[in-house]
Amino acid sequence: MSIAAGVVALALAIGAYAIATSGSSTSSNPGGKVIPFQRGQPSPATQVGHIPPDFSSGAGTIITGKAKAAALAAYPGGIVNRVARLSDGEYNVHMIAVNWPHHVFVNKSFKVVGAE
Repeated sequence: MSIAAGVVALALAIGAYAIATSGSSTSSNPGGKVIPFQRGQPSPATQVGHIPPDFSSGAGTIITGKAKAAALAAYPGGIVNRVARLSDGEYNVHMIAVNWPHHVFVNKSFKVVGAE
């Protein structure tokens, strides 16, 4: 095997590992699996991690950026239709096309800290 082929194989292996583990959950990243949308099925009222105490749905300044990527890495499979910066500087990523999570909370360092 040539050196170039070896480098390509190593890069593919690292990428596959990163994709396979991107949805795993740790204590600092409450990421997980989305619950797919099914018409007529109620959404579970599940919360994980840190939810800002003063959060109210619809609050915040609409923005774009790294918070969307962090939310999708933690909860792949949803569609982000907006990201809002909250009064404390953290972010609420609003996800659609899934039953859960509906809101993913991302801190100022772009780490997922909670979901509901």
